Amino acid sequence: MNSNDFGKFLTTYFLKYIPYKTGYSENTIKSYRDTFTIFLRYCNDVLRIKPEKLCFAKMNRKMVEEFLVWLESSKNYSISTRNQRLAALHAFFRYIQIEAPEYMDLCNSIISISSKKTPVVEMNYLSIEAIKHLLTLPDISKKEGRRDLGILSLMYDTGARVQEIADITVSDIRINAPSTIRLTGKGSKTRIIPVMPQTVNIIKVYINDNDLLNEFKMSKPLFFNKKGEKLTRAGLAYILNKYVEIAKINNPDLFPNKVSPHILRHSKAMHLLESGLNLIYIRDFLGHSSVTTTEIYAKSNPEIKRKAIEQASPKVLPDEKLTKKDKKDLLNWLKEFI
Repeated sequence: MNSNDFGKFLTTYFLKYIPYKTGYSENTIKSYRDTFTIFLRYCNDVLRIKPEKLCFAKMNRKMVEEFLVWLESSKNYSISTRNQRLAALHAFFRYIQIEAPEYMDLCNSIISISSKKTPVVEMNYLSIEAIKHLLTLPDISKKEGRRDLGILSLMYDTGARVQEIADITVSDIRINAPSTIRLTGKGSKTRIIPVMPQTVNIIKVYINDNDLLNEFKMSKPLFFNKKGEKLTRAGLAYILNKYVEIAKINNPDLFPNKVSPHILRHSKAMHLLESGLNLIYIRDFLGHSSVTTTEIYAKSNPEIKRKAIEQASPKVLPDEKLTKKDKKDLLNWLKEFI
């Protein structure tokens, strides 16, 4: 066995296989790259195996399992992040299965390592009242406030992922009726969804503020910082939390302790569901690949569950109205019971 076979296959995997044959998104590739960066550091610092000396002969299931334990115990990774790192390792060893069948036993043993079950976390979402209050907070007498209102309105109205909002260019939004926006989601898949007139009016003001209809700016990011650079996910989260903290002062009961941009996406989905929109349309609106993912909103909403059970349950018991005598007997029984 070659002493540096691991390094050669890893190089080919990232330089030739992933870019040209998988269709992975940029974020997925970065996540996989980070996984192997961390794994190589673990081998170097903990196992005392230098990256150039790492080979398949020195690898086994136990080594990978101990790496996963190290991620949780020493690096304080969450179970979901631990599972993401394992998914990257699984993908690589599935590639090795095909490219180097002589390592089939090693690959099978690592691929058979199971993901951990993540604890079920209650889905947080904001009420319509909370959304309305949040959107009243930016100071629209100032240019920055008008930008922030545009960001918050578009995040909620489109139900977009925070990265999708960050990636929007000026040319992605259609101002004229029927107003739409083009979002680029996971796996570089695009979808075009409608934008409500109120949101369009807010965005129009913002666009005029910054002269974004100039033909030379059509490929520029729609939302940017003072340096003209597109806002990052962290930047968008900062803007949201700035107003959430203000909102909590007077209305603490309307907002959960932790608020992230994704809560606006959850909120939009819940509000569409509560309004009676079919799950299939919500799936397409959110850009989910499967309606199974969208069903989590129905499962997380007790009111939706109650209505579904009422509609699905056969009507067995008759509608009986209490007579005056029944009411009197019931009242007497209650008095005796008390």
